[in-house]
Amino acid sequence: MAPIRRLVLDVLKPSEAPTVSFAREVTGLDGVDAAAAHLVETDREVQNIVLVVEGSEVDYDGVVERVEDLGGTLHSVDEVVCGEHLPERHEGGQSDATWLR
Repeated sequence: MAPIRRLVLDVLKPSEAPTVSFAREVTGLDGVDAAAAHLVETDREVQNIVLVVEGSEVDYDGVVERVEDLGGTLHSVDEVVCGEHLPERHEGGQSDATWLR
């Protein structure tokens, strides 16, 4: 089976849980080379973040488990990239597109 190279996850988290913790904790998982967290929406009790995880062999279940350990809930999986390389991203037009090299 082809390894997961990138996950883009929509995560709902408690407002008091630092966004930085989500990126740092996920980066500590085996097979993860980098993680980025972007705040999308906030209110008094919860925040929506987009969590981008990249690596040589990302463990989806491990990432979800770590998110839940931090008090977050997976809302949706917005992108999954599998295979030997990461496709280049091309933005423009009405929607973003990911193209294979």
